[in-house]
Amino acid sequence: MPMPTPRKVVDLSQPVYHNCPGWPTYRMVEVHYEALCPNDGFTAERLDMNVHTATHLDVPFHFYPQGKTIEQFPVEQFQGEAVPINLFGIEADSAIGSSHLELYSDRIREGDIVLLCTGWGLKRGYNEDYYHRWPYLSGEGAEWLVSRGVKGVGIDGLSIGGWGEGKGRPAHEVLLSNEIWPLEELYLTEELLTEERWYLCAFPLKLQGFGGAPVRAVAMAF
Repeated sequence: MPMPTPRKVVDLSQPVYHNCPGWPTYRMVEVHYEALCPNDGFTAERLDMNVHTATHLDVPFHFYPQGKTIEQFPVEQFQGEAVPINLFGIEADSAIGSSHLELYSDRIREGDIVLLCTGWGLKRGYNEDYYHRWPYLSGEGAEWLVSRGVKGVGIDGLSIGGWGEGKGRPAHEVLLSNEIWPLEELYLTEELLTEERWYLCAFPLKLQGFGGAPVRAVAMAF
């Protein structure tokens, strides 16, 4: 029986490049050519970056020393049906809580991946909004998602948590302690709202012993 062909395929990933935007306290990405075709007959690049840069996901080891690392998750855990949540127009530095998510309670099922579409991926650059004022998931909002049995939560800001004291840890701690992976720094556009459900693949690099890894996130509609 032939495999179905998706009607739409949407790349949800932010690009990696030399000095691309990233977490404010990390060293910036460096890209160098280690071989050049005119000299060596081929081109090869060297990449130096924190793995929590551009589109990436976190697993429990990121916050918990005894937690699972990337390679300890079965690869099938990083794909599944995804529900986009329309948060376009939300104010900067806003906490996303259960009141935002309850509007989609009839769509979100056990095992789903929830995509928090704030529009912040469109702001990616060296600016205050992108670096310090993205909307973020609150601890209470994370608890609500845990109660629904989701497997992953994506957001288009720099992190699932916010910038500043008391904003960053709660969502991470709630999600990661329940082995729910945050998928961060996505590129989410209003095109996602044209479908109630997508099929999302977010396979991380198989980095042994790591608490996070870069991801090429792709959404498909069938």
